[in-house]
Amino acid sequence: MSKKLFDPKDVLSHVRPSPHSENGRTDEQKVAEITAKFRDIMEILGLDLSNDSLQNTPARVAKMYVHELFRGLKEEAFPKITVIENEMLYDQMVMVKDINLISLCEHHFVTIHGRAHIAYIPSHGVIGLSKINRIAEYFARRPQVQERLTKQIADALCYILQTDDVAVFIQAKHYCVISRGVEDANSETITTDLRGAFKANATTRSEFLSNCR
Repeated sequence: MSKKLFDPKDVLSHVRPSPHSENGRTDEQKVAEITAKFRDIMEILGLDLSNDSLQNTPARVAKMYVHELFRGLKEEAFPKITVIENEMLYDQMVMVKDINLISLCEHHFVTIHGRAHIAYIPSHGVIGLSKINRIAEYFARRPQVQERLTKQIADALCYILQTDDVAVFIQAKHYCVISRGVEDANSETITTDLRGAFKANATTRSEFLSNCR
């Protein structure tokens, strides 16, 4: 059984980019600088940083941004991906449903919370199912808009699997809509990227979309 291990730099060069560039700072430098600047924000808001509950908040926020919420900005955080030869000659849809996604809206830096349904039809290779979850999570863990997130996941899978037969469906709540502005806690946003047979073949498209319900 032949296997192919993918280099993150190679994969990401085939994915539409986020508005981001490397600035040469280490994670430790980023945490230190964000801590200082978030402390300034809290002081401007009049918060008492000598309070036991608040005094470590700037550092907690900085570490959360760098190591958790925005770790998808780092190339080295891209998951290790191995594609295995499709020796079973499986040629039907493979679908992973209800992938939990947490991201942050790049306009307001508040939560996007939803789920993704992702499918592909194997050609020459197949991928471990958990890798689909990890790819989706990687692109979610950065400041995002849902439309770009949907496209980035599809771009990566098309390149890794060497097939156009890929479909991505994301349904999410945006807390910039829930907690501010219109303050609508009920609405959800749906985005899709249907490629190859999922776009061209009505039966395949219907099968995928019916499984997203």
